[in-house]
Amino acid sequence: MSKPSVLSPVPVRAAAGPSGPALGPLGLFTLLLGAALPLIDFFIVNVALPTIDHDLAAGPALLELVVAGYGLSYAVLLVLGGRLGDMYGRRRLFLVGMAAFGLTSLACGLAPDAWTLVGARVAQGAAAALMLPQALATIQAATAGPRRARAMGLYGATAGLSMVAGQILGGVLVAANIAGTGWRAIFLVNVPVALLGLVLAARSVPRTRSESPAPVDVPGTALLAVALLTLLAPLTEGRAAGWPLWTWISLAAFPLAAVAFYRVERRADGQGRTPLVPPSLFALIPLRRGLALVLPFSIGFGGFMFVIAVALQQGLGMGAVASGMALVPMALAFFVASLAGPRLVVRYGTRIVTAGGVLQGLGIALMVLAVWRGWPDLGFVQLLPGVALAGFGQGLQLPVIFRIVLSEVPTERAGVGSGVMVTTQQSALALGVATLGSLFLALAAEAGMRQALSVTLLVQLAMVALTVLLSLRLPRTVD
Repeated sequence: MSKPSVLSPVPVRAAAGPSGPALGPLGLFTLLLGAALPLIDFFIVNVALPTIDHDLAAGPALLELVVAGYGLSYAVLLVLGGRLGDMYGRRRLFLVGMAAFGLTSLACGLAPDAWTLVGARVAQGAAAALMLPQALATIQAATAGPRRARAMGLYGATAGLSMVAGQILGGVLVAANIAGTGWRAIFLVNVPVALLGLVLAARSVPRTRSESPAPVDVPGTALLAVALLTLLAPLTEGRAAGWPLWTWISLAAFPLAAVAFYRVERRADGQGRTPLVPPSLFALIPLRRGLALVLPFSIGFGGFMFVIAVALQQGLGMGAVASGMALVPMALAFFVASLAGPRLVVRYGTRIVTAGGVLQGLGIALMVLAVWRGWPDLGFVQLLPGVALAGFGQGLQLPVIFRIVLSEVPTERAGVGSGVMVTTQQSALALGVATLGSLFLALAAEAGMRQALSVTLLVQLAMVALTVLLSLRLPRTVD
């Protein structure tokens, strides 16, 4: 018997069109809200870390865990969250994830000490991993043609804006000190938003699931978790902990776990079972080449957002609001570009991604020049041209890349495909914080903030150059 291909058609309940419920505007808004919350909360803590340290006496290692605990559980469980949505219904898992996200956000906001906050952040990341894949998978399953293209463009725009808006919102909430809540407001604000999301989702999100869902791949899930943990845990905690022996053992174990995961998944695929991440999925050229761009793009972006928050607050003495507002031009430019992107893709194809990478690179180069010339009197005006140009370039890239990655993923594999893409993005964001963040902090201690920020931005510029080169291999058109 020949093995079933990832491309084999499987009947799906609730595909877009007359045979099933389509995704309406309110439902799309609700899904985008659910997609925004996890990304906002990945970045919202960056500007609040000094206040958390002061209030809870956390120390560097626990502060790292406040950030890393969320990112690790989120990245490890994303693909499983997508699979569970395929099995039990994406709307149901979206509702469960939204409710859990609200409860865990409440736990974060009420945490009496640093360790409780770390535990609540780990649980919050797990809730996000249940919720987020369902948004992409529902868009894939309940839209088609131009409506899907528009929805994917809006998803990509939401993802990019959320990453920038998280830092801006965090600065505003910390400074506002609403009812004396201080940093706790960055988590407590999620509670009413989650309640609103639950009401809207129950009314507007269509029910979709695979008619032939595969069981959970327990060995694959366990090995993927081990592989991601052995890579991300030592990189995020190593510097703060002084690189103890366990970090080196963990890094040495990573390639072994990764190879074991690949072999287990390939064997399951060859035997006609459905692995957690089917290797045959990577036969899709748009997915394979699109993910190759997601890696350097997200590594550079994640590192930049962490580094700029530290540099502006600790290096230039800006407050939480001022450091957040310095990124407003990036958010606005990203928004404008993301709206123009779908129309430009129709005319110019995927070369718009290449153009976006070039513009982003020019923006980062302008930031390096501003830092080198203006430090320590660097301000909003000097940063504005580079930040805005980089944001515009990112806005041309990210929505289109997301659309490319999922363009040929079959509807019955929507949960798996979205889980793989978001796991790649999230792992790369965490890796960027760990690697570029560690490089920046090490250089800052030895050579000063100006030198550290300049070098880190140049490393990100190299990442952008790589994305530009990789974009030349994308299919020229995208559905």
